[in-house]
Amino acid sequence: MNWLAKINITVVIERLGPLKSALILIILIAVCLFTGYRLGNFYHHFQTTTLAQQKNRLEHLYHEQALQVERIHTLEVELAIEQLVNQNAQITLQKMADEHYQVKKQLGFYEKVMAPENRANGLVIDKVKVTASQSSNLYNFQITLVQQQLKKRYAKGYIDIIITGSLANKPSQLTLSDISTETKKNVTFSFKYFQVISGSFTLPDDFIAEKIQVSAILTKSKWQKYQKLNKSLPWILE
Repeated sequence: MNWLAKINITVVIERLGPLKSALILIILIAVCLFTGYRLGNFYHHFQTTTLAQQKNRLEHLYHEQALQVERIHTLEVELAIEQLVNQNAQITLQKMADEHYQVKKQLGFYEKVMAPENRANGLVIDKVKVTASQSSNLYNFQITLVQQQLKKRYAKGYIDIIITGSLANKPSQLTLSDISTETKKNVTFSFKYFQVISGSFTLPDDFIAEKIQVSAILTKSKWQKYQKLNKSLPWILE
């Protein structure tokens, strides 16, 4: 910046003359004004463009927010509907369970009157389920025992299974001990309300099953007498 300090304005004017000096000064002022004007326009355009972009982005965000709020409201309505449906379904299921219990209770009463052989001291063979396994001729069984007396004692005993059918085109009966490795301990029951006994057995290759009979044997003890409850069903796999 020392070279600017060395410039003598008076000497420059004397050398160039007043007219040229004034002309140069006017030109410099015009160049500065033009440069400032252009720079001002540039920054004004830059700021305008930036503001427009920010405005568009803000409008886009507002739109996205509106869509999200709408989606949240929709999900809230769907959730409320699902909760209402679920509540109604639970009420319906509970009602059906109560009706099922009442029907079963009435059925148990009529069975006790009309078919006492199907009941032993309040014990009922409630369900017998036989399913085929992935192994050839191997079947799984599941037997549900239920006590239906109000004053219940522990029912103790064991179950047995007899499968009736034909073997080599001749009538045949197979007991559980003949076709299964289940021990007596595995098929023993001791319960107050209900118990599920599961196991498996293997039928011979040329045996055609026709009927299955499940027996629940109450062993004699101080609190119960010996009784045997039978339930026969056609051979149906589930």
